[in-house]
Amino acid sequence: MAINYSERIPNNVDIASNPTLQRALEHWQPHFLQWWQEMGPSDFAQSDVYLRTAVSVDAKGWANYGMVRMPEYRWGIFLADAQPERRIGFGDHYGKPVWQQVPGEYRSTLRRLIVTQGDTEPASVEQQRLLGLCCPSLYDLRNLFQVNVEEGRHLWAMVYLLHAHFGRDGREEAEELLERHSGDTDKPRILSTFNEPIEDWLSFFMFTYFTDRDGKFQLKSLAESSFDPLARTCQFMLTEEAHHMFVGETGIGRIVRRTLEVMNENKTDNPETIRRRGAIDLPTIQKYMNFWVSSALDLFGADISSNAASHFANGLKGRADEASYPDHLCVDTTFELDKPDGRGGVTQETVAMRNAINEVMRNAYLKDCEIGLKRWNKNIEKAGCDFRLKLPSSRFRRIVGSWAGHHTDPDGRVIGAAEWEQRRDEWIPSESDRKFIKSLMQRVVEAGKMAAWIAPPERGINNLPTDYAYVHLA
Repeated sequence: MAINYSERIPNNVDIASNPTLQRALEHWQPHFLQWWQEMGPSDFAQSDVYLRTAVSVDAKGWANYGMVRMPEYRWGIFLADAQPERRIGFGDHYGKPVWQQVPGEYRSTLRRLIVTQGDTEPASVEQQRLLGLCCPSLYDLRNLFQVNVEEGRHLWAMVYLLHAHFGRDGREEAEELLERHSGDTDKPRILSTFNEPIEDWLSFFMFTYFTDRDGKFQLKSLAESSFDPLARTCQFMLTEEAHHMFVGETGIGRIVRRTLEVMNENKTDNPETIRRRGAIDLPTIQKYMNFWVSSALDLFGADISSNAASHFANGLKGRADEASYPDHLCVDTTFELDKPDGRGGVTQETVAMRNAINEVMRNAYLKDCEIGLKRWNKNIEKAGCDFRLKLPSSRFRRIVGSWAGHHTDPDGRVIGAAEWEQRRDEWIPSESDRKFIKSLMQRVVEAGKMAAWIAPPERGINNLPTDYAYVHLA
């Protein structure tokens, strides 16, 4: 049966006028729905959820809100409005007109960039598919599902590019995006972070704040691309990505707020006492932060990268907020990079700026992460507590780049393997930490009620009250 594109798939790319694209999407859509049923939040297929649905790119009214069953969600395809006379903003083609079609010499590389980005979208849905069974409130359950359906829409966005611009190769890649699965032994997702299990809501909030923030930087970098359809697609995706980070920031903030309340009620900061009162102690929150931040840092790639240099030179992928940099060619500039010296110390190496693009983005990401930490720490300080949450060093627990295989503490101090083994459980979640956090994950689905380990939100969604029944469970 043919799809009614104006009703079923909101879009501004005129799908209905392209018979070849229509046929490709008609073939792919049932496969996507089957994947959603098998790998998405399938236990809630019959539940009505108060969801935001993108319907246009108009900043004044780009989305509608309403009760929707997730399998019936209208996954739209939108590109940000074209910029007349847009020019390439970086690299060797600087100043030339952007491309509306894929240049033959960059076809394979652009396809791989799109596939890698596209692979992260269904991966996170798979990672989070069971969290609804232990949600702390209907408000949080709804936010989980909003993140899930928007990751599904982002997958549609990448699949549209593959189908519209890459022919048979693109169609095959689109099929494979549904065949890989998070954590699968034989066909895992492309990037290691997206194979990590997310079995509790503390991890979910860390993921949406820190890992989705990496996603923000990747999308911003691709939004600079000389391939204009990719740039415009990513520009609109960033509109939705902001909510995902909001979920993470406010989620962690609410956990911290509840912990501070319990500390005040019991006049203690003793972690064991805090745990016995059903809250999450601040040192454990720090451990989870160390884990997820270090995992996200690897997503930027190696600190010295010929691929990054090539992507920049050829105009395929720039730096996030490229216009904020004074030099858009980076031909003669260099970057000072900290590296292990092989003798237990640190040395500096001067590298060409183009080869250090990943590290430039990693540093910008860490600076951006500080926004949430300042807010959380301000509340901790107001409560009269000396503890402060902080980001781990970019050297800590790395599996990609110069620091891969080198042990450091969270401050970046180089240590030996013996000290790492002895103190690892001080820095990242131990098995007992994970067991404790999972013990707190008891489902709360009464409207207005909240699990004891997290504070209620300060405001509801779309001006609704916080005790609104955001999900009608089937």
